[in-house]
Amino acid sequence: MIAEDLISNEIPPLKTSDSGLKALTWMEEFRVSHLPIVNHQDLLGVISEEDIFNLNSPEDALGNHRLSLYRPYVKSHQHLYEVIKIATELNLSIVPVIDTNEKYLGLVTMPDLVKALATLASVKDTGAIIVLELNERDYNLSQIANIVESNDCRILSVYLRSVPDSTKLDVVLKLNRTDLRGVLATFNRYNYTVKASYMETGYDEDMRERFDLLMNYLNM
Repeated sequence: MIAEDLISNEIPPLKTSDSGLKALTWMEEFRVSHLPIVNHQDLLGVISEEDIFNLNSPEDALGNHRLSLYRPYVKSHQHLYEVIKIATELNLSIVPVIDTNEKYLGLVTMPDLVKALATLASVKDTGAIIVLELNERDYNLSQIANIVESNDCRILSVYLRSVPDSTKLDVVLKLNRTDLRGVLATFNRYNYTVKASYMETGYDEDMRERFDLLMNYLNM
């Protein structure tokens, strides 16, 4: 998934002839705190709410002010992860997208970014989550996948997170099944440390089974 696929057509860019008050109105309307300023497809920079509040005459055209704009952007062919990196490092609510000739194409909003990330991580797919903790040198995705697949499961997505001030990794697995009992037992057999597991509806099914057993016992 690349930046070009994430462009929103709902939010227009500002021009230097637009006023700061117009910029604030658009920011409120589109629920963003940044907007790009573009003239003839040239990205001049990004202006924030704070920049506008600091203007002496926000009713004047933006081009009449001496603005110190920063110019963050991603190229149209860059991956979703690069868009996320720019947005988080600079705390942006939008990320401008330009083509190979540095012409403005549009922007990516944070909500669209979150939706794309959710799709990439299979968040909407039915399944369950396992968090493994292991030493970095012991990480072996093929072995982990073999354990999962030996229990008739598939890995929908995998995410790695370094544990601060240690040599350990958290390996977050999203699987396509809600009942993890067999998978968890196999990980334990292979001496993996299961830090957490979230079985979604599998938990409810387990509780229902226990409830049914209790009711059968009481009816004896």
